[in-house]
Amino acid sequence: MAYEVKVHLKPSGLKGISENQIAQHWKLYEGYVANTNGLLAELEALRKEGKGASPLYADRRRRFGFEYNGMVLHEYYFGNLKAGVAEPAGTSALKTALAAQFGSFDAWKDDFAKTGASRSIGWAILYLDPAAGVLANHFVQLHEEGNVAGFVPILVMDVWEHAYMVDQTATGRPDYIKAFAENINWDAVSQRYDDASAGKIPARF
Repeated sequence: MAYEVKVHLKPSGLKGISENQIAQHWKLYEGYVANTNGLLAELEALRKEGKGASPLYADRRRRFGFEYNGMVLHEYYFGNLKAGVAEPAGTSALKTALAAQFGSFDAWKDDFAKTGASRSIGWAILYLDPAAGVLANHFVQLHEEGNVAGFVPILVMDVWEHAYMVDQTATGRPDYIKAFAENINWDAVSQRYDDASAGKIPARF
């Protein structure tokens, strides 16, 4: 199969994140889709040629995880960005669960921001452990390193420099994190949580 760029996920009109920033970032996402498709085809061809134990196959296999999860995480990321969506009501399932586990919704927001401020390239991700019903913030590096097996991404924030360098300087991550927080598509995030809590696979796009 071939993956396609999910054009409907591309956000616009965000507060504090420019159209140019999104356009440049979107090109990187398009590259992950193209590279994922290319590696799928190349790995299949190498297997058919009996080269599954070759150094070339091993190299492409290692690269595959990076490109594949780069595509997936960007789809979660762009899908949870939208201007003008209000925070969930205090009675919502997601807000209630976050307040219960972190002491308050604001305490969770602060911890998520601090997760994104980790001194490294990577991602801040609010995960749900569906087996235990636990929500937890995690920092993930290099797309494929640090994701927890079986956990469901509920909110995904890209903190690689390419996510903010057009609008900010190399040290502009704090301002970017504040802007991200003002553009969270809480409708989509809450739906992911509701679906995952009900044992359903949340839609990525």
